[in-house]
Amino acid sequence: MRQARRYPLVPLALLTLLLVIPAAFAPLVAPYDPLKGSLAKRLRPPVWQQGGSIDYPLGTDKLGRDILSRIIYGARVSLAVSLAAIVVGGVIGTTLGLMSGYFGGRVDAVIMRLVDISLSFPTILVALVLVAAVGPSFGTVIIVVVVFLWARYARLVRGETLSIKERDFIARARVAGASHIRIMGRYIFPNVINSLVVLATLQVGYVILLESTLSFLGAGLPRPTPAWGLMIADGRELIVTAWWVSMFPGLAIMLTVLALNLLGDWLRDHLDPKLRNV
Repeated sequence: MRQARRYPLVPLALLTLLLVIPAAFAPLVAPYDPLKGSLAKRLRPPVWQQGGSIDYPLGTDKLGRDILSRIIYGARVSLAVSLAAIVVGGVIGTTLGLMSGYFGGRVDAVIMRLVDISLSFPTILVALVLVAAVGPSFGTVIIVVVVFLWARYARLVRGETLSIKERDFIARARVAGASHIRIMGRYIFPNVINSLVVLATLQVGYVILLESTLSFLGAGLPRPTPAWGLMIADGRELIVTAWWVSMFPGLAIMLTVLALNLLGDWLRDHLDPKLRNV
């Protein structure tokens, strides 16, 4: 209870995460196939509005597909993109960050310049170029996200490594004859895991927003994939007459990203000894 009072937004964050839990069991939870619809049932309003039906609690889109089912499957798509991009980007960024901070010199200079280049890329332009070259797909979105994600990990890990490598236990490992790879993998990496966990949690929200933005602009996942960004794009022309087509996917994005950011802040406060003792 004391922790709940100290972090009043944590229960909200944990409860909001229930939006993404059904993603793992989407085929069992979703009432309908997200790709199949009926034109006879198109643009049905939510259940609480006149003309709504309990069969479609959040209404249907312009092709008669169930909004609730597509939101559930859309959570699955967003989490799959986030997991794949964070794992790939995290491995690349962590490896380069360890090398940059540990070796220093030219290695550090080259890697940090690559980080600067990566962070200076215009996201939408890179996405449009890749889509024009290879077409919209799951793999294209992963590549775009990784291009912008790995540099964040590299910069964080480099800063942590610069501090850790000056400690006494690293000097003793060198005296004992430990190799560079062993020192980085056995002694430095375990000391940056907490920071990586916090960053990964915060980056899930960033990846969901980026994927949704790219899909909305047509540079992300292809139709008829039930992605939240595509759902918002499908309803932008109907915002006056059928507001629910865009509103509910937008709320799903907002609540999920908010929950993950709050959870990341909570993890940071608990995993960082300096903040935990404040």
